[in-house]
Amino acid sequence: MLKRRIFLIPVFVITTLTFTYCTGKPELSRTEFALGTVCSVTLYDKGNPAIYRDIFSRLREIENYMSVNLPDTDVARINAAAGVAPVQVHDDVFKVIQKALYFAEISGGAFDPTVGPLVSLWGIGSENPRVPSQAEIDAALSLINWRDVELDKEQRSVFLRRPGMALDLGAIAKGYAADEAAVIIRKAGLKQAIIDLGGNILVYGEKKDKSPWRVSVQDPLEDRGRSLGVITGPEATMVTSGVYERFFEADGQQYHHIFSPFNGYPADTGLLSVTIISKNSIDADALSTAVFVLGYEKGRALIEPLEGTEAVFVFNDQSVRKTEGANLKINNNSYILIPD
Repeated sequence: MLKRRIFLIPVFVITTLTFTYCTGKPELSRTEFALGTVCSVTLYDKGNPAIYRDIFSRLREIENYMSVNLPDTDVARINAAAGVAPVQVHDDVFKVIQKALYFAEISGGAFDPTVGPLVSLWGIGSENPRVPSQAEIDAALSLINWRDVELDKEQRSVFLRRPGMALDLGAIAKGYAADEAAVIIRKAGLKQAIIDLGGNILVYGEKKDKSPWRVSVQDPLEDRGRSLGVITGPEATMVTSGVYERFFEADGQQYHHIFSPFNGYPADTGLLSVTIISKNSIDADALSTAVFVLGYEKGRALIEPLEGTEAVFVFNDQSVRKTEGANLKINNNSYILIPD
């Protein structure tokens, strides 16, 4: 079975986006590469080029603090000093790591920002992905424990207690970046916008006709543009974790990039994807990974007590389940919504 990447697409703007980069002229939308992905921002009123510049500058600033793929970022310096010394970091990095540790705690370690050794070991998304030996996986697992991250608020420093440990904020940094883009939009006094950071969707404000926002969830087994359903509602953020975002094949088997910190392998929970709907993108980003790793029953138990947070679960058999407040309508006969 062919497996492709999952995309969230704002369906009501699919055919209306325009791209004008002339200085001083309004821009409906702008797309640039940042945070290791294609990022699009759509400002429906007063699309001033200066606001777009501020937004994309902020996205790149966050990338330059938090990426593990760039030299001399705060996260790279933390990892290089693992087991040796604390590292002072920018406020952004400290806040994101604090949040990451919070979600690690409430998820029982299903979300763990110290998963870096596993990410490096498997190399999914790199030029040379591979299936490691069990001994290599066991060695990497011995270095993964969110409780071994020490934060000093006064010094604004981060310390990994053991040599070889490594942070990877890839499952939470884009969420923080989307929230920060929304801050810029709010300060500019804009009334409505869409932020799409490689599938991390944030719909801002209220549509002019007062109708709900509509965001399409891509059919994971088809090419871009065919959805399995549509999520409707007010201002919110929607983040999906899916097995088709990054993967490789070896000996006829596919291995995706969402690792279980419990066994060191790509999480196998019977799910194709999990979409989290929330008020804050940083929360939705971390929770989508945590819930995917936990699986449906434990993941739903994690989500349901969280105010203003909903989830959509897509299973390998193409059945779909959702939490009560998730306003999802299936529009694809290949999928079936299972009622509670």
